[in-house]
Amino acid sequence: MRREETRSYPALVEQWDEALAFLEGLLEEVEASPKAQMQLLIAIEELFVNVAHYAYTETDVPQKERTVRLDVIIEDGAEGRVATVTLTDGGIPYDPLAKPDPDITLSAEERQLGGLGIYMVKKSMDDMRYVYQDGQNVLTVIKKL
Repeated sequence: MRREETRSYPALVEQWDEALAFLEGLLEEVEASPKAQMQLLIAIEELFVNVAHYAYTETDVPQKERTVRLDVIIEDGAEGRVATVTLTDGGIPYDPLAKPDPDITLSAEERQLGGLGIYMVKKSMDDMRYVYQDGQNVLTVIKKL
């Protein structure tokens, strides 16, 4: 089984509900485990909202071109069913994987602000990759379903 779907959304936080419905529907269709669904949906929400908040803040990209594209591939592999979700945006170059993980042994007051959401995404996904190509941020997450 192999299923591929692509959707583009305006890079606005309020568009997350539409993207969520799209992803949730796909994951239910392919009978992903509830745990994998939850982890993947939370991860993509974090990434989508980050793009909506930060990707286009320092660019001259016209509002109508400020988008987040989701490419989803669900396929059966040697280790079972896997979802590969790629988020692509034309915002400022930013590699969320380059930032060091926060020191979670520190108290909330001692820890530097930011980075915890990406850290949680990294810990809950089976793999993550980032490239900047053709003027676009391309962040891919892979999750066994």
